[in-house]
Amino acid sequence: MKEIKREYYLEQLKSRENNGLIKVITGVRRCGKSYLLFNLFYDYLLSKKVAKDHIITIALDDLANESLRDPYNILEYIKNSLKDNNLYYIFLDEIQYLNRFEEVLNSLLHIKNVDVYVTGSNSKLLSKDVITEFRGRGDEIQVHPLSFKEFFSVCEKTVDEAWDEYFNYGGMPLVLSYKDSAKKVDYLKGLFDKVYISDILERHNIKNRVELDEILNILSSDVGSLTNPLKLSKIFASTKGKKMSDKTINRYIEYLLDAFLIDKVERYDIKGKKYINSPYKYYFEDIGLRNARLNFRQVEENHVMENIIYNELKVRGYNIDIGIVNVYENNKNNKRILKNYEVDFIASKGNNKYYIQSAFSLDDINKLKQETNSLINIKDSFKKIIIVRNNIKPRRDELGITTMGIYNFLLDENSLDQ
Repeated sequence: MKEIKREYYLEQLKSRENNGLIKVITGVRRCGKSYLLFNLFYDYLLSKKVAKDHIITIALDDLANESLRDPYNILEYIKNSLKDNNLYYIFLDEIQYLNRFEEVLNSLLHIKNVDVYVTGSNSKLLSKDVITEFRGRGDEIQVHPLSFKEFFSVCEKTVDEAWDEYFNYGGMPLVLSYKDSAKKVDYLKGLFDKVYISDILERHNIKNRVELDEILNILSSDVGSLTNPLKLSKIFASTKGKKMSDKTINRYIEYLLDAFLIDKVERYDIKGKKYINSPYKYYFEDIGLRNARLNFRQVEENHVMENIIYNELKVRGYNIDIGIVNVYENNKNNKRILKNYEVDFIASKGNNKYYIQSAFSLDDINKLKQETNSLINIKDSFKKIIIVRNNIKPRRDELGITTMGIYNFLLDENSLDQ
């Protein structure tokens, strides 16, 4: 298998080199954080003539390094490794295994000739604590599974074949090392069960795994659908004949969010310029993991495509909301009624904003009307885009709406500005 360069993330590390901050690389386990730091960035440092003994690497999830999970032991080990006043690079992998890691990292900030990089797979133990504890001294880089462009660059298949692989098995890097479909399936199922679920059960001391499994199954089935813990509680009662409180469900969802397995997206009233508290949409960090969770029984290409579009926007650094457009229309009885139209994604970054619809096909005239109604009722000047499954080049209609094919969108990082 060709080496996946992860150039987007590597450039982020290069640009932050020796900036006086703790570089915190976050993301779901097995998405490539360790490879990025311990291989790609490590090789980059060697290429600029950094001596190997000035790069201190510690994998804290390795049982051989169990003693270094003690804060005093690891600080002593690092200080004893500093033999001169030249710059040293400190790589700490899976920092959540280190007891009192915030204090350790703060202590390292007091050493003038070290540049510190850490990886972690739990947002609560990292992102929120970085903000609280480091007060501007932590610099987070979130790594995601392979984008379609990264996947396509190394899979040695036609674009149609690559899409078929990607929307089934997703972008976890090791999936590419398996040529047989059955082995891909086994890998993804094992990853979900033996890594993610085991981590969550152990970390949160969960005794009733069945409840967590049921919530995961419902979220997987309803990916991209509006829901909330109360609605999920009712679904659980009606389909399973069991009671589970919305508070319990919310707690399980928080565990999944903290493990970077899923994302929660809020709704935004475009005309009223305000957020709507509930319900939300949930998307999976990797579509292959979602499909594996459902035993590949519900691989509907329209829902999968929407999740992939969401993930691509996230990789590109956009803040993403679901848009709601309220419009008064006359019904069949000529009575004015308020209708709510949805925009799949509002993607914002800096002063740029895009309204984006995911549409598997626009061959149906009713489907075309459904997708455009929300966009034509947004009166600001930001770009309005429909992404379709058809392999078409971007084109703009008389309403100012741009339509583009999914391949064009995914393979060109500047596609939204075409």
